[in-house]
Amino acid sequence: MASDATSRTRTETDSLGSLEIPADAYWGIHTARALENFPISKRPISVYPDLIVALAMVKQASARANRDIGVVSGEKADLIDRAAQRVIDGHHHDQFVVGVIQGGAGTSTNMNANEVITNIALEIAGREKGDYDFLSPIDHTNRSQSTNDVYPTAIKVGLALTLQTLLSELALLRRSFSAKAVEFHDVLKVGRTQLQDAVPMTLGQEFHGFATTLGADESRLRENAFLLAEINMGATAIGTGITTHSGYGAAVLGHLRSITGLDLETASDLVESTSDTGSFMSFSASLKRNAIKLSKICNDLRLLSSGPQAGFGEINLPARQAGSSIMPGKVNPVIPEVVNQVAFAVAGADTTVTMAVEAGQLQLNAFEPVIAHSIFQSITWMRQATWTLRVNCIDGITANRDRLGAMVGSSVGVITALTPFIGYAAAAALAKTALLTGRNVGDLVIEAGLMSRDEVTKQLSPARLSGLQAMTMAIPIIAPTVDTTTE
Repeated sequence: MASDATSRTRTETDSLGSLEIPADAYWGIHTARALENFPISKRPISVYPDLIVALAMVKQASARANRDIGVVSGEKADLIDRAAQRVIDGHHHDQFVVGVIQGGAGTSTNMNANEVITNIALEIAGREKGDYDFLSPIDHTNRSQSTNDVYPTAIKVGLALTLQTLLSELALLRRSFSAKAVEFHDVLKVGRTQLQDAVPMTLGQEFHGFATTLGADESRLRENAFLLAEINMGATAIGTGITTHSGYGAAVLGHLRSITGLDLETASDLVESTSDTGSFMSFSASLKRNAIKLSKICNDLRLLSSGPQAGFGEINLPARQAGSSIMPGKVNPVIPEVVNQVAFAVAGADTTVTMAVEAGQLQLNAFEPVIAHSIFQSITWMRQATWTLRVNCIDGITANRDRLGAMVGSSVGVITALTPFIGYAAAAALAKTALLTGRNVGDLVIEAGLMSRDEVTKQLSPARLSGLQAMTMAIPIIAPTVDTTTE
C-alpha cells in the first residue's frame, strides 16, 4: 500500500501481472484494464441505472442459488447477497465505470460487477478492499457463472425494467392527446390527403387518431417484452453448463424470478440461447416502430402549427424559446423537432443492433455491448422525448378556431358531403366555380336550385361533415344546367 495519503493505492494481480488500484475504489484490476483498453464512448455503464440494478439482481440470485446447492458457504453467500442489495437500492453506481462500448462480449462489465459487489461485501465484513483470499470476485461472486450467461440475462432484465418507464410515459402522452381530442371535439377543419385539401373532419378526430396510434404502440411494446423473458443462466461459457452444479439452473431461475418480479424462464436449448441474439433485434424493431410513428405525429404538429401567418396556422404550440438570433418574434416548433431527432437516432440504433446480431459467430455473439447500449439509449431517449413532448408541447396546444372555421367555410371539399344529393358531375362543376370565385359552396348549391338552404345546412353541419352523424337517405338528384362561368 502506498504511503502518500493523497494517492493511496492497493496492489491487485491477475494473469497478466499486477496493477496499482486506487485504495478507495470498489472496482479492481479487471476494471482497470478495461478503462485502459476501451476509452471509446466516454460514457460508463452507470448511465443506464437499470442495467446496473439488473447485474446486481443476477449476482444476488446466483449467491442464493450457490448457497442452496452448497457450493458457496452461507456466510459468504450472505455477504454477496447483502452487497448486491446495496447496489439494487441505488448505492455505489458510480463505481460501475467501464465504458458502454467494449470488446470482450461484456466480460469487462461482468468483472466490474463482480469486483464492486465483492469489495462492498468485504467492507460489510469489516475487511479491507482487495482481500480476495477471504472473498473472491471470481471464485465466490462469479461462482457457477460466465459472462456469457450473466451479461445477456442482465441486459434482458434491465431492459424489462427500463421499458416500464417508457410505457408509463407513453400512456401519459396518449392521455394528453385524448384530452385534446375531447377539447377539440367540435372544431371543424379541412382534412388533407397528399397535402391537398380533402374533406372536413374535426380537430378532435385528428388528435384522437394520434392517441389511438400511440395506444397501439404501447400494445406492441408490451407484446414484444415477452422476448426478454427467456434467459440462459446456467449455460456458462457456450451453453453446455460446464463448471455448474446440476441444481444451479433451476435454483438461480427461481431466485431471479422472485427478486425481479418478472416471469422469466430458462431457454430449452442453452447452446442456441447463448449464441442467438435475435430477441434483441425484434425488440429493437418495436422501439423503432414507436419512434417513427411518434415522429410522424410530430411532423403533423409542425405542419399544423406552421406560419403563423403564411402557413397552415391551425393550431398554436406553446412558445418555449426565442426562435431566432436575427428575426425578432420568431418562435420555432422546437419540441416536435427534438422528438424527430430522437426518432432518427432510434432508427439508426436499430440498424446497429441488426448488424451486431448478424455479426455473431459460432457459439457466442461478441457484440452484445453495442446491442445493449443501442437499445438502452433508445428507450432512455424515447422516454425523455415523450415526457418533453407531453409537458412542453401537447398539454399547451390551442386551436385557432376562427381560422379553422373560415377555411372550412371556403373549402370546396365540403361539397363531397353533398354528392349523394346532387350527383358527382354537378358537385365537380360547382367545386370548380367555388375555386375560381372564392364563393361559399353551400350558397352556390342553393343558387343552382339543387338543394334548399335547410337541406344544405343540415348536411353541412359539423356532425355530418365529420362523419359523427350518418347521412339520411339521399334526396332525388336534380340535374339542371350548372353555370360554371365566373362573375
